[in-house]
Amino acid sequence: MSAGGAVVVDGERTADEKTAADEAAAAVDAVWRIESGRLVAGLARWTGDVGLAEELAQDALVAALEQWPEAGIPRNPGAWLTTVAKRRAIDGWRRRERLDERYAALARDLEQQQDDDPASAVAEEIQDDLLRLVFVACHPVLAPSARVALTLKLLGGLTTEEIARAFLVPVPTIAQRIVRAKRTLSAAHVPFEVPDRAEYPERLASVLEVVYLIFNEGYSATAGDDWMRPDLCQEALRLGRVLAELTPREPEVHGLVALMEFQASRLPARATADGEPILLQDQDRTRWDRILIGRGVAALARADRLVGPRGRGPYALQAAIAACHATAPAPEDTDWEEIVALYGALAALQPSAVVELNRAVALAIAFGPEAGLDVVDRLVDSGELASYHLLPSVRADFLLKLGRTVEAEEEFRRAAAMTGNERERALLLARAREAAGG
Repeated sequence: MSAGGAVVVDGERTADEKTAADEAAAAVDAVWRIESGRLVAGLARWTGDVGLAEELAQDALVAALEQWPEAGIPRNPGAWLTTVAKRRAIDGWRRRERLDERYAALARDLEQQQDDDPASAVAEEIQDDLLRLVFVACHPVLAPSARVALTLKLLGGLTTEEIARAFLVPVPTIAQRIVRAKRTLSAAHVPFEVPDRAEYPERLASVLEVVYLIFNEGYSATAGDDWMRPDLCQEALRLGRVLAELTPREPEVHGLVALMEFQASRLPARATADGEPILLQDQDRTRWDRILIGRGVAALARADRLVGPRGRGPYALQAAIAACHATAPAPEDTDWEEIVALYGALAALQPSAVVELNRAVALAIAFGPEAGLDVVDRLVDSGELASYHLLPSVRADFLLKLGRTVEAEEEFRRAAAMTGNERERALLLARAREAAGG
């Protein structure tokens, strides 16, 4: 023990020093989660290269981990990171000794800022920069899986390891997706800009698709041992809320946020303490998050105010369906006829076999299992959902309610064999045993 009473650990580090270092590391991690998207966005606008921007941001993060434990956390962490990243960029350009006129001008501009308040080093157009980065990360030139990985890396501040763990994919696979995505964007000369009005609807649809893909993987995991991955839901919801701030006049953005708020409100009630799934009709509604439900109602109202004569879009319609569930005090209070009508409107706007399957569930509850089974049997005959495990699962449920237990057991077992999620497989096998009387 030293004279000051601190215990020496980790070689020459005292307990007090270790605690300070750990606290600084935790602060760096928290700041990174908050600032990384804005940092990369500002650097990408400044350099014109998303890949270089991320490398510079990572360099600044390493510098923070090295310096903050001793120097303390700066008053404006985001400005500090931006300044360090820009200095690293200029140092690199100077080392190459091939500065062109643009880089020299950038260097002079930064040097003129050094005596100013560090906040002046932060990009002046943070909101616009973030929006540009959103459209670049979700560009249609990339495969959906690459868009998801790049969005979580650049805008979510998640590490490659965290993304891989969330999607149950090997770390090298995620790393490769991210590297290839950056190369693809560079090779395609994708500009760091918000698309023009002609491209805007398609590009915005790609952005919303990516955010909802992330949310859905968290809400109903497609593989692995866990029924849900709430962290992914929270990350998607955060991205959606940021997007709503960046594009306040886009009704479908508010519609998607409303949908995710309603769905996320049910997360605490969707599984037992052991992680076993709890179906919607069996959930304890007192455990639903009323704050999130209120936020969902407000977001849907914003979407409705913006649509005018066009009417609701696909996400707003799905949010309206989710609202019917979220605002019903008990399962028997749910307005299933309204849900049937909303699914009909959604099918007219965006025809889909999955939408039809969901409409079949609503029909069965509103008008009896025969009505739902008719729709499901047509879907079976069409072959459109041949590899979708929820088709035999829904059909089994209808058959069970009609007393056709042998067929129901067979369908539950077929669904169990098709799902990649272990919790869901166990639930479906339990329902098969129920149908068999066991």
